[in-house]
Amino acid sequence: MSSITIRATDGSGSFSAHVAEPKATPAGAKPGVVVLIQEIFGVNQAMRDTAAWVADMGFIAVCPDLFWRIEPGIDITDKSEAEWKRAFELFNKFDQAKGIEDLKASVAAARTLPGANGKVGTMGYCLGGRLAFMMAEQSDADVNISYYGVGLDTLLGDLGKIGKPLLVHIADEDEFFPAEGRAKVVAAAKGHAHVRCHVYPKANHAFARVNGVHWDGRSAAIANGRSAEALAAALG
Repeated sequence: MSSITIRATDGSGSFSAHVAEPKATPAGAKPGVVVLIQEIFGVNQAMRDTAAWVADMGFIAVCPDLFWRIEPGIDITDKSEAEWKRAFELFNKFDQAKGIEDLKASVAAARTLPGANGKVGTMGYCLGGRLAFMMAEQSDADVNISYYGVGLDTLLGDLGKIGKPLLVHIADEDEFFPAEGRAKVVAAAKGHAHVRCHVYPKANHAFARVNGVHWDGRSAAIANGRSAEALAAALG
């Protein structure tokens, strides 16, 4: 299985999702599913590599094409000015509310995948990090993980709706999320039963993007370890 098709809940069509499966699972074991939420570059090589990492941990990875309503199959990188321009154009056109509905449809489809155990989490990066935070507030996903989500301080009004684990990775030098906003998120999360925030010193936005221009090996390793523990605890 390398892809699946998911039907949109609003009847407007269907979209594809890249799928990566574990090479082997113990006899009788059924893996949980991680819905990976893309950055502004589409389902690109970085997301496919991330899916492979998730599968290597023993989970099924499902990465839906959230830009399908604008243009299906977007696959660009962070390596050129033209690609960055295109990425921000896509971001500005993207309807986040419809994106959340597509992610809810993805979670529902993931719960019924053959051979899976019915438990599903989300893990998102950049734009996907914001959407993962929103999924913690608006969906029934069993765990949600946000990497350097943008504008998270605008989502704090619904923090009380979060009833499942939410892990938030914040870059201390994030050029796309001002320090004041980051501080509000950290402060709001203190004492919350289900939310854990971690700030990574000297790390820039996208410090965990595979082969990305801001890759920070130390911060990525620490964050990814925390993510692995959270996924294992919630999804089995």
